[in-house]
Order: sequence, then structure tokens, then C-alpha cells
Amino acid sequence: MVNLQKGQAVRLEKSGGGTLTRVTMGLGWDVRKKKGLLGFLGGGGDDIDLDASCLLFDASRRLIDQVWFRQLRSKDGSIQHSGDNLTGAGDGDDETIGVDLSRLPATVTALVFTVNSFRGDTFDKIENAYCRLLDATNGQELARYDLTGTGSHTGQVMAQVVKKDGGWEMKALGEKTTGRTFHDMMGQITAGL
Repeated sequence: MVNLQKGQAVRLEKSGGGTLTRVTMGLGWDVRKKKGLLGFLGGGGDDIDLDASCLLFDASRRLIDQVWFRQLRSKDGSIQHSGDNLTGAGDGDDETIGVDLSRLPATVTALVFTVNSFRGDTFDKIENAYCRLLDATNGQELARYDLTGTGSHTGQVMAQVVKKDGGWEMKALGEKTTGRTFHDMMGQITAGL
């Protein structure tokens, strides 16, 4: 497993070598606990609704398809979203997006994963946020990127997975943005392709 820093990339291969066929992007987060007596008594903040999205692009940087809480499956069926988590409660991944790389249309050259706060809560209310990529055939974590850095932004362009030299490569982006859905973030998303 590789812990990525912003701007770093890693080639996606099975641990024993060979080409990956199915991956899962996991997104997890917690609501920052309130300070003072309420925090000590276990009183957390309000629920935070973060949303993971996966956008499919061709070589011309044209959006081909999208998978998000309003469209849980890509048109060709190669990508499946786990569904919308409205709170961030619980341990582990709060939302996942499964990708069958072998079933992606040949025209897809890049997948971009984003996260945004649908209700407009800023990242300074969130802690322990991360995205990670797993080999879906065995559950092994391949790469992780901590979405650190609090601030007044409401979204991030987390990572991109690009077709390269007959395989796939993941690059941690961590670009802070604003917007309630990925639609509001398209300028920064396409600029990074």
C-alpha cells in the first residue's frame, strides 16, 4: 500500500504483478467533535453529507458519463456507486465506487474522483477524511490519500486514474474547490486532465 501525497502517482498493479481488472475507491470521513464540554461528553457536530463521484473522460477531455448519488451506475454498467451516506457515521468507508476496468468503454482514458459537501458544510467541520483505492478482487489497499487540510472549501478533486502504457495509474490531486455537486467543480476538474 502506498500513502500518496498531493501530486504523487502510483502505477496500479496487483501485488504479485499483473494487470488490475477491478478496483474500488473508498471515501471515509468523520464529523469534527465540538470543543469544550459538549465534545468531552461525546457531543459531536452535526451530520455531514459528503458525496463521492466518478467522472469518465475521453482523450479529448470530454465528459462521457458520471456516477454519483443521483446516478449510481454508469450507462455501460462498469461502475457502481454504493449509495449516498448522509452522515459520515461509522467506521471505514462511508461511500464506495466500484470500477471494473476491463469493462470500461475503450474511449475512456481517465476517471476523476471527486468529493463535495452537498449541504455546503466546509471541510473545517470534517476530520479523518480520506480516499483509498483497493483491488476489488482481494480487498487489498493499493493506495491511500488523506484529504487533510481544513478550510472553507466544500469540495475536492481527490484523484484521477488514467490509462497509461497499457495499464492504469492513480494520481492524488487534492485540489480544493467549492460547489455542492461535481457540476459546480467542472472547471477545475477538466483543467487537471
